[in-house]
Amino acid sequence: MKQKITAFFVLFFITVSYGQTTRFVYETLVNPDSINLVSMKSERTFLDIKEGRSLFISENKLKRDSLFTSIRSEAKETQKKEERDFSKMEGRKHLEPTFFEYFITKVIPEQKVYYYEKAAGKQIYYEEDRPIKWEVTNAVEKQNGYSTQKAVTEFGGRVWTAWFTKEIPLSDGPYKFSGLPGLIVKLEDDKGDYKFDLVKKMMIKNAFEEQIDPDAKQSTRINFHGDKAALELEFGKSRKAMAGNNGGGNMNFGGGRHRGGMGGGMNGGGMRGGGHGGDGMHQGMGDENQGIPVSTGSSGEVPSFTNTAQNPIELK
Repeated sequence: MKQKITAFFVLFFITVSYGQTTRFVYETLVNPDSINLVSMKSERTFLDIKEGRSLFISENKLKRDSLFTSIRSEAKETQKKEERDFSKMEGRKHLEPTFFEYFITKVIPEQKVYYYEKAAGKQIYYEEDRPIKWEVTNAVEKQNGYSTQKAVTEFGGRVWTAWFTKEIPLSDGPYKFSGLPGLIVKLEDDKGDYKFDLVKKMMIKNAFEEQIDPDAKQSTRINFHGDKAALELEFGKSRKAMAGNNGGGNMNFGGGRHRGGMGGGMNGGGMRGGGHGGDGMHQGMGDENQGIPVSTGSSGEVPSFTNTAQNPIELK
């Protein structure tokens, strides 16, 4: 009888959620510097779920990239890029920085995880090849309003403690973490550098969505940084060659650091898959804001915490 009731609620959850985006909002605390004593930084991150796929992305990245995408779309429709109206960019100075200059997608039933960044204006990604091995304990507590159970794992050079709830029958969680019999509602590492707390659940209709680049470069986790460097080197050579062909003029490629922003919300194609093994929802933005006058400082770069010393979420 108990199994039948559980099955009913799982079916009800899937039926209600079908065709909509279920967004889980996490209050995220990050220690930006593992060497110097600094205060924790707070940022909200989203876990968006739709039709068996999920996206992990920061709120600040989603807002920024959605804004840029909207402006480019309007410019394309009018076909007057040189006469773009940037009046809607009045709030650009208030764009908040993000620690998460990437996005992560998962195919939940298959427990496949994909990591996306931008390098030299080109999307690059890899499939995570390290399955997360959880040790589920008997400890139970009330966490963030849910009855939860404790699980521990070692991943990326850190020991992580997760509290998951069977009240939300989704085998998913923040960042690359999934594989537990319920949604992760609280997650933190043993060093206290990263903390994720579920604070809200919401249903979104007609949410913004973005497809994966059809020419995205596939890499591997081991080769990822080398492949990124190669893309940036190739881009630099091409820029110098074009500048030379134009008499050494000052070419504006909108490049900046090529740190790779990620796409925003959910409606339009990304979560439907479309290449790369049925992955992804949101297309990166990093160098796509070409020609968009984002005034955020003397460097003219989009705000990012990557301007300061970093404490990466994965140490190895």
